[in-house]
Amino acid sequence: MVCDSALFDLKHPPHLHQKVILLGLLAGSRGRLQSVRQIGWNPQCQFETDDLVAQIRQALSNCVAVVAAGGGLPEHIVRMTWYLRDKKEYVTRLKEIGAVYREVMGRHYPAMSAVQVADLIEDEAKVEIEVTAVVPVKPAINQERSLGN
Repeated sequence: MVCDSALFDLKHPPHLHQKVILLGLLAGSRGRLQSVRQIGWNPQCQFETDDLVAQIRQALSNCVAVVAAGGGLPEHIVRMTWYLRDKKEYVTRLKEIGAVYREVMGRHYPAMSAVQVADLIEDEAKVEIEVTAVVPVKPAINQERSLGN
């Protein structure tokens, strides 16, 4: 795929530090595809806790913020991959994780996978969440008329 700079625009929420945005938004004329990868640190790139559930809440919130910056909603997220350092802790705390997930994402459940990894780049990170969102683009008025709408 060839990326034409006139067709694609990288965006990120202004309240998040540039370093927080690991992957951004690709916007094209037919729609927007967002790929976002976040860890559980705050907008100043600092970890407030070493608790897995709290880091999941923050990572999910960061992902939702990036998707929102591109005009998307949590329900536009179509895929998630969770990279976890400790599978046993994840499994043990699934009930708490589920509650935090619903708090941030609602009852929207895209395709998901979870993978245990040996480590993450940031030493304090316990989880990294990668999401893909497909944000619909409303057609321009002249396009609607040509489609008979």
